[in-house]
Amino acid sequence: MKFSYAVSNVFANFAEFRGRAGRHEFWWWCLFALLVLLAAILVDMTLSARLLGFEMFSARAGHPLSVLAAAILALPTLAAAGRRLHDVGRSGWWLLAGFVPVLGNLYLLWLLTRPTSTRDNRYGSSVYGLQRT
Repeated sequence: MKFSYAVSNVFANFAEFRGRAGRHEFWWWCLFALLVLLAAILVDMTLSARLLGFEMFSARAGHPLSVLAAAILALPTLAAAGRRLHDVGRSGWWLLAGFVPVLGNLYLLWLLTRPTSTRDNRYGSSVYGLQRT
């Protein structure tokens, strides 16, 4: 799956928690979200700080653009993660394991990195091996 297709697919299904998302789609989305957040932080630390009357890279300047970017990316990221868990045969409620400090996060990361299930499951049909154009 291509980077641009994965990002557009997640945005097209930004609040859709039903269905399945392959490993490539989810991790390309994570890369996109990370790049957007890093760019927003960089802009906040350089331009927004100056516009708000603080020195560049000042911690007291706040990060309004970063907070906005994180808020916009939160729902699509949760939906993609839920669909990714469906792809490995788990309920999206397993995302709540992330609230368990260390072991929950490690287990959730392990689930998100599992290979795509080649069989149909209760969350939808398998898209393994299909090439979308």
